[in-house]
Amino acid sequence: MPATVEITNDIALIRMDDGKAIVLTGRDGRFSGGFDLNAFASLGADGVYRLLDAGAELLLRLYGGVLPVVAACNGHAIAMGVFILHACDTRIGTAGDYKIGANEAITSMNLPIFAMELARDRLNPSHLTRAMIQGFIYNPEGAVEAGYLDMLADAGAVEAKAIAVAGQLAQLPAPAYAWNKAAIRKPTLDRIRASLGAHHKL
Repeated sequence: MPATVEITNDIALIRMDDGKAIVLTGRDGRFSGGFDLNAFASLGADGVYRLLDAGAELLLRLYGGVLPVVAACNGHAIAMGVFILHACDTRIGTAGDYKIGANEAITSMNLPIFAMELARDRLNPSHLTRAMIQGFIYNPEGAVEAGYLDMLADAGAVEAKAIAVAGQLAQLPAPAYAWNKAAIRKPTLDRIRASLGAHHKL
């Protein structure tokens, strides 16, 4: 798949051309730490809600998009980082001393609707309370059992494994993949879309 990368002011812009699958990864040792909590303090309530809605829109594009999306989780994934994992079709982690989990309970944050809905869809139901209500942080092996990850690759091999899996998924008939993905995920996608801009308390 042809792609170009432009890096300006610490921003990487990746342009993909005619790709049939997406591999999403982070830097070595860290897939994603989520939103910058320090920035939340300066945004005010409206700014925080707008940022959360923008995050939800990103997750909707991944979870409801027509292309297969494979995550190469090459390290820590915390808070919004695990919701990005939830939004990917196949999640491949790396063995090692990494932390994976939703820490909102620990940081005194109420879970956004998108977080709850994706967790209900993707987590092993027996881990839902521990992971989402109690804020338990897993190691990679535990994250597979909990449902944050689908499989592990050896350290240094996660990106190659993700590219190989994406290549396999790209061979599936695209119209059927897109239709089945949209149909199965429609109730969750609809509930997340309905929550955008509606910042009421439960």
